[in-house]
Amino acid sequence: MLMKAEQSTLLLVDVQERLMPAISQGAEVADRCTLLATIAGLLEVPVVGTEQLPEKLGPNVESVRELCNVTVGKHHFDACPDGLIDQLPEGRQQIVIGGCETHVCMLQTALSLLDAGYKVWVVADATGSRNDFDRDVALDRLHQSGARIVTTEMVAFEWMVHCKHPRFRDIQALIK
Repeated sequence: MLMKAEQSTLLLVDVQERLMPAISQGAEVADRCTLLATIAGLLEVPVVGTEQLPEKLGPNVESVRELCNVTVGKHHFDACPDGLIDQLPEGRQQIVIGGCETHVCMLQTALSLLDAGYKVWVVADATGSRNDFDRDVALDRLHQSGARIVTTEMVAFEWMVHCKHPRFRDIQALIK
């Protein structure tokens, strides 16, 4: 099944300033999340962010925060009990998800979205945990649970569909 821009929402989980230094390759994860959100904006895909205990962990990194259409503050690891599903745009059943920590908040949120009937794609190169083993086990569990594991470039090119897309050159330049 292909991701379709008109059916997708990008969800970026807890890409928070104070959390990112503890994440393995945290700067790269934040950069990938920013790239995904930029591409989503160019293709009119809504972007939703979450922040875990923002009063203690602070906001998402500025580059992500600026690109989110809405941000859900939360105290559960799974964002769904804190109102995430109510903030998702109606009629968009495909959730493309990245963020942190892959094995905790991102995993639990993705599993709940699957349980709620959404189709979920996890962007592997836009996810992070404090250690890579936890991240890798979480990605495997998500795959076994029905999520599709993809990369940022897969998302971009599937959302564009063809090289004649009016944003193709803009997005190609971002990726290179």
